[in-house]
Amino acid sequence: METLLYIGGLLFMLVGLAVSIALHEIGHLVPAKLFGVRVGQYMIGFGPRVWSRRFGETEYGFKALPLGGYISMSGMYPPSTAGKPARGLFRTLVQDARSANDETIVDGDESGVFYQLPVWKRIIVMLGGPFMNLALAVVIFSVLLSGIGLEQGTTRIATVSECVLPAGSTQTMCTPDDPAAPAAEAGFMPGDTLISVDGEPMHDFAEATAIVQASPGVPLEVVVERAGERQTLTLTPIAAERPMSDDAGRPLLDENGDRVTKTVGYAGLGAQIGFVPQPLTAGPELAAQNVSAVASLVINLPARLWDVGVSLFTGSERDPNGPLSVVGVGRIAGEVAATDAPVTNRLVFLLSLLGSLNIALFVFNLIPLLPLDGGHVVVALWDGLRRAWAKLFRRPPPAPVDATRLVPLTVIVAVLLIGMGALLLVADLFNPVKLFG
Repeated sequence: METLLYIGGLLFMLVGLAVSIALHEIGHLVPAKLFGVRVGQYMIGFGPRVWSRRFGETEYGFKALPLGGYISMSGMYPPSTAGKPARGLFRTLVQDARSANDETIVDGDESGVFYQLPVWKRIIVMLGGPFMNLALAVVIFSVLLSGIGLEQGTTRIATVSECVLPAGSTQTMCTPDDPAAPAAEAGFMPGDTLISVDGEPMHDFAEATAIVQASPGVPLEVVVERAGERQTLTLTPIAAERPMSDDAGRPLLDENGDRVTKTVGYAGLGAQIGFVPQPLTAGPELAAQNVSAVASLVINLPARLWDVGVSLFTGSERDPNGPLSVVGVGRIAGEVAATDAPVTNRLVFLLSLLGSLNIALFVFNLIPLLPLDGGHVVVALWDGLRRAWAKLFRRPPPAPVDATRLVPLTVIVAVLLIGMGALLLVADLFNPVKLFG
């Protein structure tokens, strides 16, 4: 059974990745067709063709290696002009790129070619793919946070302490010397649902905790629902020294490594943990946080890859927040799916992982280097700047930017990307990220 669940998690992530790639390419395809560009191919994957079908001018299909996708647009660059035969490796590469580009342009007909689009339309076509990944991530995070909810303390009471124990105490039983807990004295019972505290409607347990902690010695009117009926209880929190935690729930430690404590109001209530739906703004906010985190990772990518290489050769533990290959992502998905955690928790983790993967696709494709989408945007902007400069000084419009001259740089970037992928693949096979020890 565990093996089947592992395979199920792996397939979930592979299908999710395929859908993400497909939508990325649709983000390029739709605006390209709307702007009248001829699109010869829409392919998911690379390598040998597995299946394809032609509809109109476009061939749609799948290829054997599901590591990306592409659309083939007519005239990505201006047609080449007759010149001297290419000599040298880089010149040959440039000439090959120009020849391949020329094959996409119908003889004698340069309508429907990409390079002749206005700059703003070219930018929309190239940004359509990354922004499709961003939109998908926002949808996934919104479903997670506003549909399923965030796991936290609900307004339903799970436990009511009988007494107040000292902070950091290992004591588990109350003694006659321990003061009674205010919640028990006020008449709270497990199963009560908090409706309001001090006149404030309650949506989750954190809101009640904040009011209680800020009100030591202050009588608070608390409305609870018990067995379908509402009752009003008077709760007077006592001042107690409690250990502090950060926003993520991690214990706060001082410079000596000891728990940080603070005197706050204490009631002795414990919440039932459940999924609490968040506002509709929570999904976009989480997406923005992920964009910031991934952008930071990309900026520090050389150092992160160095750390991966060191961990691979030394066998040291890898950073769980570091870069991963498709194999690493699939492996984590399989391990999570095979755990004995509740189904909802596993689904939440898998969807969160898929959302983060789409954020990574969004950020990575915006890097301003060819062959990435950001590189094509830079070419379009440079072309527009040259045209605006010529217009400003009333000069003839310059020839379109021939990006095939950048093929040598593109090849270098592609080799680096392949090397990065190979390093991460080997690391994920022989020294994978360990989430469960």
